[in-house]
Amino acid sequence: MARIRYVSSGVAAALAVVAVAGGVAAGKAAFGGPNSERGGDAAVSGTRIDVITKATDSEFWQSMLAGAKKAGDDTGAQLGLFGPTSETDIDAQVSLVENSISRGSQAIVLAANSSTALNSAVDRARKAGIKVITVDNAITTANEGFIGTDNVKAGQQAGERMCTLLKQRGKPDGKILHESSASGQQVLVDRFKGFKAGLAAKCPDAKVIQTSVNDNDLNKAVGQVNDALTAVPDLAGIFADNNTSGTGAAKAVAERKASARVSVVAFDSDPAEIAAIRNGSLDAILVQNPFFFGYQGVLEAAMAAHGSTPPVKLDPGAVVIDKSTVDDPQFKQLLNPPKTKG
Repeated sequence: MARIRYVSSGVAAALAVVAVAGGVAAGKAAFGGPNSERGGDAAVSGTRIDVITKATDSEFWQSMLAGAKKAGDDTGAQLGLFGPTSETDIDAQVSLVENSISRGSQAIVLAANSSTALNSAVDRARKAGIKVITVDNAITTANEGFIGTDNVKAGQQAGERMCTLLKQRGKPDGKILHESSASGQQVLVDRFKGFKAGLAAKCPDAKVIQTSVNDNDLNKAVGQVNDALTAVPDLAGIFADNNTSGTGAAKAVAERKASARVSVVAFDSDPAEIAAIRNGSLDAILVQNPFFFGYQGVLEAAMAAHGSTPPVKLDPGAVVIDKSTVDDPQFKQLLNPPKTKG
């Protein structure tokens, strides 16, 4: 990564360096190299920024926290790293935002578990003068900037890959299970919308026959996929919309030795999903860049706290990884980023 240096009048310029150097359009990782500055300068050093993820029990969000920590190390910002234990615990996220207000934080980087339920807390934070940068999941109230994957576009990539896999198996009109981690979460709604569009473009006769919601519970996801494999003997595909759903689908497919008849496309990456790509129980994963979410989120929060205007929206993109690319050196850091617990 390019050397990062903040100067009092050049925070926006530093951000531009990071956005380009991170290779975000192709989904490559943004990592500070050995020459990255430590401590920043007086314009940013000591800026109080709280980073609030959707959960702390997922390696995806631990990677986002690691990215935030690296940005804090590089700039000298004073960080608090937080998150509820589960992505379903919205009340805990609201409490964490309220705590940031009470502590007098200057900025918050928030991966909201709901597009609407955090709005009042965010409004109160901004009324108190706290700048709010949102990541991963957009909210419907005002904030200083959003960093996140265009999930409709990424979902479309997943649908197109599923169509290719179905055609390779001679099943362009196959039945597909949608294994979802939650109901109503906008990122997941967008992924499914894009998936259906990508699938329909070239496999118009393929059908999503069922959506199962696992509440981000791995064991529940395994059970639901196992049930589907039993109930629908001609099931041809599974679309899993996050890492818990993907890992659950892979476990069930491996247990049933069903990889020869069922194609599985999932979102995100963690060690279990990467192992599943290698052993064939997952065919492809759509990989985002949570490390970049955290790193860029802290930079934009620092910008906003010091009077600069960050980008309204920044999309790092997503990369399709399969068995042919999982060990490609260019994706090593993307698939195995550092991790930090909140």
